[in-house]
Amino acid sequence: MTSDLPAPAAAADAALDSPRAGSSSVDYSHNVRQHAATVNAAAVAGIVKYLGFSLRRADSATVAASDPVELRRLRESFLKRRLRLTDADDALDSALHEVMDRMSGDHAKSRVTVCYLLAERFGKLALFL
Repeated sequence: MTSDLPAPAAAADAALDSPRAGSSSVDYSHNVRQHAATVNAAAVAGIVKYLGFSLRRADSATVAASDPVELRRLRESFLKRRLRLTDADDALDSALHEVMDRMSGDHAKSRVTVCYLLAERFGKLALFL
């Protein structure tokens, strides 16, 4: 097993870092890099594609960490449905709070970064490749 990225992932990484790429892609990748030790650019691109239209509005492109309804929605829609997790709600809530604590320096928590960190924590980034 080599440590090199497969060609599609390497291409996606180059596209996200390219100055010609859309500024939103560069911003998402950059924000994820601030919170993750390593970044799978293809997974970031997959998460951006998954979130789609919701990223067009500033309000829905961020996560309100202090809003229990928002956190419950992330647990039910993203963790349970998209990531197909079957852990107890308390365990999933704990993971959500860990990610929010990890991003505590960000006033506006990027939905892409939150989803990336959650998928990474549960070993589910491959769902977005």
